[in-house]
Amino acid sequence: QVQLGASGGGLVQAGGPLRLSCAASGSFVRINNLGWYRQAPGNQRELVASITSGGSPNYADSVLGRFSISRDNAKNTVYLQMNSLKPEDTAVYYCKANGQGFLYAHDYWGQGTQVTVSS
Repeated sequence: QVQLGASGGGLVQAGGPLRLSCAASGSFVRINNLGWYRQAPGNQRELVASITSGGSPNYADSVLGRFSISRDNAKNTVYLQMNSLKPEDTAVYYCKANGQGFLYAHDYWGQGTQVTVSS
């Protein structure tokens, strides 16, 4: 079992930065891929960025060049640095972790943190 605690959301003006954090805890062998997703009202949840256990990132086209994902494996924590925020980035942001048990790996979701960008 993996528990994810996300923090760092809030209200920010367009063009400003915000940094999200998500820490994994619980019982697992290791954390494989980590990712950030977001869901705006009326929209489906979409991938924002992901990072492999080796540190290779992947970004949605809409955030490429503005957002940066990183991880601290010693702390089992993933970060999302968001710069040049736009009103269309407003959404609830969720972290997801692929936790490796002794036999299987499972995906786990955090509770979500609200990001609101004002114009």
